Amino acid sequence: MKPKNLLLLAAGATAAHGTASASAGATKSKPNILFILVDDLGWGDLSCQYAADLRTPNIDAIFETGVRCDNFYANSNVSSPSRAALMTGRFPAMVGVPGVIRTQPRQSWGYLSPSAVTMPQMLKRAGYQTALVGKWHLGLESPNLPNERGFDHFQGFLGDMMDDYNTHRREGHNYMFLNDREIDPEGHATDLFATWGAEYITRQAANDAPFFLYLAFNAPHTPLQPPAEWLERVTERDPSLPEKRAKLVALIEHMDYNVGRVMEALRKSGQFENTLVVFASDNGGDRGAMANNGPARGAKGDMFEGGLRVPCAVRLPGVCEGGRRNDDFIMLMDFLPTFCDMLNIPVGHPIDGISVLASLKGEEQDTADRYIFWLRNEGGPNFCGKTQSAARYRNHKFLQNMPFEQAQLFDLVSDPLEASPLELKGPAYRDLHRALTDHYRKWGAVPCQPPVQTDKR
Repeated sequence: MKPKNLLLLAAGATAAHGTASASAGATKSKPNILFILVDDLGWGDLSCQYAADLRTPNIDAIFETGVRCDNFYANSNVSSPSRAALMTGRFPAMVGVPGVIRTQPRQSWGYLSPSAVTMPQMLKRAGYQTALVGKWHLGLESPNLPNERGFDHFQGFLGDMMDDYNTHRREGHNYMFLNDREIDPEGHATDLFATWGAEYITRQAANDAPFFLYLAFNAPHTPLQPPAEWLERVTERDPSLPEKRAKLVALIEHMDYNVGRVMEALRKSGQFENTLVVFASDNGGDRGAMANNGPARGAKGDMFEGGLRVPCAVRLPGVCEGGRRNDDFIMLMDFLPTFCDMLNIPVGHPIDGISVLASLKGEEQDTADRYIFWLRNEGGPNFCGKTQSAARYRNHKFLQNMPFEQAQLFDLVSDPLEASPLELKGPAYRDLHRALTDHYRKWGAVPCQPPVQTDKR
């Protein structure tokens, strides 16, 4: 099927919404929550952001009718730690995930703490049905499988990345599951995840309980494998694009179309007006894929802004709407306490995020009065198991982009491109240095590898 008119799905769906029939979903006392997390989407790689060479009308519609978070950050420059922060409301190292969880134990740098309390577990206390469709990346085996960490329903991919979007394998392993059953579906992973997400939404319309659907696409992560017809559409439109950039644009536009399919399922099932929709990326775009990270230095894997600052929008009719732009400092880990605040769910365990509900509502809130830490463990000769790190308080940011490089201090207000390091002295440096040292000390008490199995014979 040639996707000549598929990018117009959002506009058509909006028109159809006026005649959509009401359903049980519209009478739910609490809003449904649809959290769309995409993989390696750069801060600039939407047509409503900084990209002039791609078209993303369905995602743009969320930004243009909701609250666009212009000062939004992931909790890591790579995948697993950011997902751990989103799921727990904590700095990722504090729940045992300072790095990427992988198939090979020698290259795996995280293990989700058994004591960590997850977002779906919290939402279930308020009567929510919980589902994950798509990429998990927080554990490949028990006790860290999605159904064991709070999700009633799981249909998706356990691993880090797919070696092929159509065969869904990673290093020869099939990580596609329906709950605890291995499956081997046919089709492009982005299409599959959208179909499964839309089907879940449609089923839940007849359920009096609200739902939380965590829809985690693995696009536009490499490999750059858009369906052939989508790549053809992009190259016909702009033959001057480099091949790699054209493939990334096509992969993003294909993902945008599938976001539109999911939003259409909300409309057709009568649940659109009673669903909180969040769209965000897990980290910055990949420079090797020619991603657009907007007016920021660096990319995925960097502690510079391009690796950490990502697109985000929040939409809930009557609360977070109207195309407002929000410049308050907000992070992925803030959503758990925000949802709990919105739903009056008590939080009785340690968290690091804060509720930003007031800010999202357009009320005055100081969200920047806190120390923020980014850490990443990694292997290979550039890391040797060490960390890259950054700490921030308000406009000052102290970072060591690679473990063997010189640390640097920046003032992000006067130097948003992080081009002119300040001298490593003065009150801002001393405070950030002490705060980061304290964070390392606390993190050192948290295991980031599976428990050692002892021989009980």
